[in-house]
Amino acid sequence: MTETVGKKRAPVRTRDEKYDERRTQLAESALTTLGELGYARTSLREIAQHSEFSHGVVHYYFNSKADLIVHCVRYYKTKCSRRYDGVIATAATGEELIEGFVDTLVETLRNEAPMHRLWYDLRGQSMFEPEFREQVAIIDGLLEDMIWRIVTRYSELTGAVPAFSPGTTYAMVDGLFVKALLEHVNGTADALENLREQAFAILPALFRS
Repeated sequence: MTETVGKKRAPVRTRDEKYDERRTQLAESALTTLGELGYARTSLREIAQHSEFSHGVVHYYFNSKADLIVHCVRYYKTKCSRRYDGVIATAATGEELIEGFVDTLVETLRNEAPMHRLWYDLRGQSMFEPEFREQVAIIDGLLEDMIWRIVTRYSELTGAVPAFSPGTTYAMVDGLFVKALLEHVNGTADALENLREQAFAILPALFRS
């Protein structure tokens, strides 16, 4: 009996892993439709019609529209929560950190507005739909941690002391981003530049002088 030298056998995926992988594939396929139409105007059938998957397949992996949307947003926002890690790792000064953060913030508004719109749609719906609340709280926590990593790294680089709690800091930055998103969606020509200017203006206020 001979064995192939150096050939590694691929790890065997469990049934649960295969199931979760397919749910993620469906989520990736559904994100564009959900981002364009939003929660209220989207059904599982609508999602299937705009994807490579049949309505039956979508319904097999997600028992409701709410289940699918929560999974989609959690998948997208979990990736988003690591968006600034490269900036944090490479910035050598406070100025580089802030410039990298603002550049990335503006870029995500320019390129991924429908996905952010979907997130805020879900967060708003959580005030009326109890089934959304736990996952929205988890996602909000991930995003709060994301902003706080920027703040603490800036503090390490400059010695500046954060002026607010993580929750308050996140609320200030998030509010700025929501305003810019609304302007961008409404077609305001200088929405991106406004976000850039306002972000540079608000960030020093997050630290004690």
